[in-house]
Amino acid sequence: MKNTLKISLKANEKIYINGAVVKVDRKVTIELLNETQFLLESHVMQPEQASTPLRQLYFILQVMLMNPGNADQARDMFRQSLPLLLESFRNEHILSSLKYVDQLVSEGHVYDALKTIRGLYSLEDEILYRGMAASSEYRTELREIA
Repeated sequence: MKNTLKISLKANEKIYINGAVVKVDRKVTIELLNETQFLLESHVMQPEQASTPLRQLYFILQVMLMNPGNADQARDMFRQSLPLLLESFRNEHILSSLKYVDQLVSEGHVYDALKTIRGLYSLEDEILYRGMAASSEYRTELREIA
């Protein structure tokens, strides 16, 4: 039995399949009959949106998926970035998810790795917000002392 995946697209929506950009002119459902690397337009991150460590990692993997010709360079960047992230985070869920992302990328499942990273954004935002709030409180305390 084949693994098939049906994807519904709206008029003028794009999908990136194995590095090719496909734009549909009307609402359509496509069926992918074999395993392929794809990315929906709604999941494409623009460079200026890669503003946090996990979003930067996502952007690197996105390049691998959207531009297979530069996949080796992006894979090298991923291999350099991942250990730094593993050292930076203390949250066990993020750490175990990043190790899973590494496994997915090693197995060629970049789309699933992207999906896993997207699932971590709210947790990362919470951690960064708490860090900024703590830093702000610290600066306030320093001003009060001075």
